[in-house]
Amino acid sequence: MRTCARWWGRGSPPLRLGIVLILIPPVLLALQLLVVAGPRLPRAARGGVEGQGQEGAVAFSVISIEPERNSLRVGTRSRRPGPEEEVEVEDGGRREGTRAFEDENEMHWHQVGSRALEVQPWAANQPSFTAELGRIITHITRPQLSCSRVLSPGQAQASQPPAASHHWLLCAEDWLLPAADRPCVAYSFSMDGRDADFLKTVLGLGCEVHSFDPSNSNTSNGHLGNSLASNHGDGGVVSQHKMWLEWRAPRKRKHKTRGNLSSVSQTLAHIMTALGHHTVHFLYADLLSAEWRVFQNWIESGTLQSVHHLVATVHLQWPGFEVGGSDEEVLRYWFSILQGLQASGLKLVHSSAGEGHSVLKRTVANAHSSYTLSWVNTRN
Repeated sequence: MRTCARWWGRGSPPLRLGIVLILIPPVLLALQLLVVAGPRLPRAARGGVEGQGQEGAVAFSVISIEPERNSLRVGTRSRRPGPEEEVEVEDGGRREGTRAFEDENEMHWHQVGSRALEVQPWAANQPSFTAELGRIITHITRPQLSCSRVLSPGQAQASQPPAASHHWLLCAEDWLLPAADRPCVAYSFSMDGRDADFLKTVLGLGCEVHSFDPSNSNTSNGHLGNSLASNHGDGGVVSQHKMWLEWRAPRKRKHKTRGNLSSVSQTLAHIMTALGHHTVHFLYADLLSAEWRVFQNWIESGTLQSVHHLVATVHLQWPGFEVGGSDEEVLRYWFSILQGLQASGLKLVHSSAGEGHSVLKRTVANAHSSYTLSWVNTRN
């Protein structure tokens, strides 16, 4: 033993170094086990939204605008995921992974600017067709602004609100109408010919009137500027345009000069730019179920700030162009659009129910298939 001890004490440095190196891995493994088995932060202290049950954590969904996809985008009210970011979907206990903002979807969100549609929470804190539809019908059938004087269809003289219901009404309070010595501009987007009374009314007000219909052959090659000259100063001409509303921002931003748009489909902002208009005082729109996506474009781009009076028909028979998801998701999306219009300054002054009782292909006794709504922008 004394011999061994002397040998160990006098051992060469390389031998002692080798023994130390052999002992290092077990020591590191023991330290790692202590860290893993140690105390963890409670779930409430960790960042992120773990589930819908946490107090103050609000998740929302946005309906996909791609026809072949019904995925949802989920996030918080103050943030949208980037184009290359993976997001999780959690709705009614269903989770799945999906990539957000692809192709045209991505182009749209990047080009409309920083303003995003705020998707509202569920009406009943969970998906419910009855609850979602109920708050929509309540919202679109209860006027938010009372007008002592109105313009009825086909009439250019203001009067007291009529006892009988009309298809639409324009609020004719003095502070909401353009001054007599100022230019007045009116647009109509319709393919069913139901805008005749609207055109008669705004012509009677002395407005510069433009009618848009992609199926109309009574135009000059469909170019916006070709009939503008005849509509200045003669006070009775409706400029016809073979043009329709687009809800996506164009992929390539080319400078548009006044009266020079060749595409048959343009956003409202680009149409106004081409016509040299900064304001549309009266706008009529029956877009045959494209209104939801068009409204979203107006909300996100801020175009609504340039529209003073809006008469539009909303269709409830089916989700609408490029809107997907379950019935409950579609209804929540529609309500979010309506709330976005209100947040942009629009107040409902009149509501008229259409024919039929079909909502998303379901027969609903206390709802109609369409409603024509008249709004006024109180921020102008």
